[in-house]
Amino acid sequence: MKVGILARLDQPQAGPLAASLKEALARHGVEVLLERRVAELSGAGEGLDETALAAVCDLLVVLGGDGTILRVLHRVRGPVPPVFGINLGSLGFLTGVSSEDWPRAVASIAAGDFQLSARTLLRVELEHGGRLEEHFLGLNDAVVSRGQHSQLIKVEVRVDGEELCVYNADGLIVATPTGSTAYSMSAGGPLLLPDSACLVLTPICPHVLTNRSAVVADTARLELRLVGGGPGVTVNVDGQVIRDFGPGDVLRISRAPEKLRLATLPGRTFSDVLREKLKWSGSNV
Repeated sequence: MKVGILARLDQPQAGPLAASLKEALARHGVEVLLERRVAELSGAGEGLDETALAAVCDLLVVLGGDGTILRVLHRVRGPVPPVFGINLGSLGFLTGVSSEDWPRAVASIAAGDFQLSARTLLRVELEHGGRLEEHFLGLNDAVVSRGQHSQLIKVEVRVDGEELCVYNADGLIVATPTGSTAYSMSAGGPLLLPDSACLVLTPICPHVLTNRSAVVADTARLELRLVGGGPGVTVNVDGQVIRDFGPGDVLRISRAPEKLRLATLPGRTFSDVLREKLKWSGSNV
């Protein structure tokens, strides 16, 4: 197995942990390559950029948090191998273990004893003037937002060509099951288990109280149009890519053909993560 290591570089423990991981995995006979900046930070010589690393590795170990994994997804140009996240802070929804448990991660990776969760990705296409301008992949969500302006916006949503609703709100989130625990949850949307074959649309601070979250099949093709609102409206994908979104533009969102495979320790379930992160103890306290 060939393993690549990437990291959130502003964390002081990233360099030493990357060096420890490389040494420990090498003792198990695992070939380890480092991303270029991680190699510099850990004093391990030259490394590869994200895309080159992803192209030659069987597994990417990402040191950081959920945001670091999102950045890796958006920086790699081409297929992404399975990703094993080691959190440098509090345990996230996407990361497999905390930094204190890195020896367990080493043992799991060296033995090939980890479980994979295939996560739905969004294909997000932005059309302007009837022409496709750009397309992106998203793991969590695509968000239409009013930006810095106080004026509400109106977003028309069509599902497979049929009008669903005109959301009158601060914005609208289209989230995958993975993204249902991110911005969508903060905006009052439902939690979806990773293998739920659906997408959720959640308005941000809706002006019309009957504008509620809607769950649609992930086979649906969504079209979003801005039908009211001032300047400065944007669309962002996973908080990583931000583009202007104006009248006449069309945002098309569908399930991407590829998936992101997240690696975790054997026996660790998403229900375990929810109970830990959301403190679902069953207590009234």
